[in-house]
This record gives sequence, C-alpha cells and structure tokens, in this order.
Amino acid sequence: MPILQRAFAWFFNRPYLLLALTFLFWAINLVLGRFIAGQIPPVALAQIRWIGASAIILPLAWPHLKRDWPAIRGSLPVMLLLAASGIAAYNTLAYYGLQYTEAINGLLMQSIAPLVIGVWSLILFRDRMTPNQILGVMLSLLGVVLIICRGDPLVILHLKLNIGDVIMLVAISCYGFYSALLKKRPKVHYLSMLGFTIPAGALMIVPFFLLEMSGGRFIQPTPLTFAVVGYVVFIPSVLAYMFFNRGVELIGPNRAGPFFHLLPVFGSAIAIIFLGEHPRWYHGVGYALILGGIGLAQLRFGRARRA
Repeated sequence: MPILQRAFAWFFNRPYLLLALTFLFWAINLVLGRFIAGQIPPVALAQIRWIGASAIILPLAWPHLKRDWPAIRGSLPVMLLLAASGIAAYNTLAYYGLQYTEAINGLLMQSIAPLVIGVWSLILFRDRMTPNQILGVMLSLLGVVLIICRGDPLVILHLKLNIGDVIMLVAISCYGFYSALLKKRPKVHYLSMLGFTIPAGALMIVPFFLLEMSGGRFIQPTPLTFAVVGYVVFIPSVLAYMFFNRGVELIGPNRAGPFFHLLPVFGSAIAIIFLGEHPRWYHGVGYALILGGIGLAQLRFGRARRA
C-alpha cells in the first residue's frame, strides 16, 4: 500500500502530465459531443453527465466535505461561481453549440481559451501574463491554426460564424472565468472541491433540462448513446476535472492556459487513428509549434525557480 500511495503522490504532483491527460480526455469528449449530436439532446447530455459524476464522487468526497465544510461555507460565493461557470454553463453551452457548428470552427475557437484565461486573470486579479507566456500562447495558436487550416491559411477567410459558433465563444468565456477563479478556491481537499462543485452544477442545470424535455427532446436509447454517456460521466467529468484543478493549483491558470492548444492536437490524432485520416506535414509542424509554445510559456518561471 505505501508503494501505491507514493506512486499516487508522485503522479498527483506532475502538473504537465495531469494537464496533458486532461486535454486528451476533453478532446475525446468534444469529438463525441459532435458525433452524438441529434441522438442525445445537449442539455440532457450535460445533466446526465453531472448527475452520474455526482453519484461517483459524493461517496468518495463525503468525509472530506464534512471536514472542509467550514472553509467551503466561508468561500460559498466563490464555490457557487465555480460550479455555475465551470460545471453548469460551460458544458451545457458547449454541447449545445456543437449541435450547430462545424468541427473546424469548434476546434479553432477552443484554441483562444488561453487568451480568455489571461484576460479574466487580468480583470479579476490584475494578474498580467509575462512576455514569455504571451509569446508561448501566440506560438501555440499559430500551430493550432496551421493544423486546422491544413497548411492553407486561406481557409480562415472562408469560416463563417453561426449561432453554434457564438454559443461556443460564450462557453469558452465561461470556462476561462472558471480557470482564472480557481486561484481563489479555498484550501480544501481536491475531493471536497469536486464533491461540492459537481453536484451544485448538476442542480443548476435541472431547470434547463426540464425546459428541454417540455419541448419534446428526448434521448434515443441505443448502445451508442449508452456508451457515450458512460464515457462522459466518468472520464472527462470526474478524472479530467480532478486533474485540471490540481494542475492549475500547482502552476497557476496562466501557465496552464497554453495546454488548451492540445485539444486540436489530440483531436486530429484521434481522427487519424480512429477515422482513417492520413497524417500530413502540417500535423508535424503544428505539433512542434504547439509544444514549443507550451514550453516557452513555462520558461521564465523555471529560471526564476532555479535562481
């Protein structure tokens, strides 16, 4: 048992590994959200996702919740804002936007998340991005654009915003707010954090879920829908949020922001592996730019820490 505990402690103190896995899980979630559009209504998918995640996390988190409740109660407005923005609003809006927007638009807009996080950090805490962080974000963004445009920048000229794109932009703004606000989270156990925000976010979605059902939109019960629900309930919900919160806790929101650029990297890799698409030169160059940007965003901190 001590060996397992040491292994877990080692793993849970590796922010780059935690954040990389987070965005792998979320990339799969994004692909599934687009793939399943029309078979599971968007609010229903978000509602089932977070109710299922609540059922998993609450038994594990309950002892920690009881111990940490005074700290949570003392920061209740912040905790409710985290639940509303990062759990309820972002996921519901993202699933809804994926009903209407093209995959290329969705991936491109996800790539602006680091800039959105930086803006929210500046607004909320006067936390300015360092020059290296700004350059890292822009370098990674260039890699993202290269992949999405398939090496042809003129593709950008033909993109058109629709209602799905607007909804995705609002969703990303909500998650940028959540990521920046994590800086003000109370000093509680990570399971207490999830044990409060996930059920609270699930409850916030209920009115919108009932409204969607009143409009006659229901889940089509097929093996595919059950498989998708099973994945989104556990992997991108419980595990990914646990990893993301811990990663931001260890290195801060601005340094974690460039990892959002891994979404199109993993998304294109999934397409190559599972959808039979062929790797091209721009995939390799784009990956190098993205990874270089992430590394550049960490560079100044590493030197300061060694000094």
